[in-house]
Amino acid sequence: MPQWARLRKALWPDCSVADSEQDITKFLSQPERYETFVAADGNRLVGFLEASLRNYAPKCKTSPVGFIEGWYVAPQYRRSGVGRALVEAAERWAAGKGWTEMASDALLENTLSHRAHKAIGYDEVERQVCFRKVLRARK
Repeated sequence: MPQWARLRKALWPDCSVADSEQDITKFLSQPERYETFVAADGNRLVGFLEASLRNYAPKCKTSPVGFIEGWYVAPQYRRSGVGRALVEAAERWAAGKGWTEMASDALLENTLSHRAHKAIGYDEVERQVCFRKVLRARK
């Protein structure tokens, strides 16, 4: 688990160790909904993909769909087939459950992820900007 948490920190640097451990526990405790795939070089994890069942994903025509929640490959292992192998494993997992679509998302500024998704056959289907407002308590 510490190596998985280390890779999660590389992907999501703003995520606390406690939050990461909580997410990992959730993934491990709900195998009917979540699956994690890892790539190793000897005893060292060099990549991971966290997949889930989602009832909805933008522009998907079926439900449920497989969804790539997080996908990371250490920089020195990129462009070597590791990322593709992780995604293909997740796609086999989803297809094995009878699902016919797989989806994913990436931040608008994460152009590296956009290129990686397109390189393995994913089509961009939507762009999104999220908003937030802090509400003042009413008396």
